[in-house]
Amino acid sequence: MKFLEYTPLARINAFLSHVDVGGCMIQGGLEAYSCKLAGVDKKLSRSLEQEVVDSLAYLPFDLSTSPVGSLSSTARTLIYLILTLNHMYPDYDFSMLRPQHFIKEHGVFAAKQKIDVSLVEASKIWFTEVGEETTLMDSIWNAIDEVMTLEDCEVYSYSPDAEGDPFADTGSIWSFNYFFYNKKQKRILYFSSRCASKLSMDMTSSDDGSAEWDFDFVDGMDLEG
Repeated sequence: MKFLEYTPLARINAFLSHVDVGGCMIQGGLEAYSCKLAGVDKKLSRSLEQEVVDSLAYLPFDLSTSPVGSLSSTARTLIYLILTLNHMYPDYDFSMLRPQHFIKEHGVFAAKQKIDVSLVEASKIWFTEVGEETTLMDSIWNAIDEVMTLEDCEVYSYSPDAEGDPFADTGSIWSFNYFFYNKKQKRILYFSSRCASKLSMDMTSSDDGSAEWDFDFVDGMDLEG
């Protein structure tokens, strides 16, 4: 998979990298990838495909209505989701994920409503700090539409367990992980965010003895400013 660089996403990522909303800190990012596989991704895809197909036969639900769709497309879609997570969080291994770890959302609008609610407080900070007429959420959705063509997208969310969740740090209040997948363009966009309590966030001591917040959870993300 190839990382796709887009200026509108980079600008939003710069803002979402650290949003101080008082007692909490919101962090997030959006990254787009081409689903054309090469090199390591192609090798991993081949090894995963047979494992996924074999495991699907033992799942306790009807494959025609599995969390990521019918059997004819489940394996390939699941591999794209796994590879995207591997790119985003190289320190984690997502190769054991299966359809039950994901949810196919009921369209773009359903996902949009959930994301908009989660980022209400961040939107207020955008208004005061950036001072643009275009709201944060309008900026986000316009950028995603420009990159992905939302009307042609399927949307999936990731429901991780605590052990395999890069967002499962102490003090995490909420988090979301959405994938916008455009089959026609063979492109996928990953949008994630979390809100953590400042009081519970890990503190690290700087060289001069002062304390600073530990934002290691975004180290694996290609956020560009």
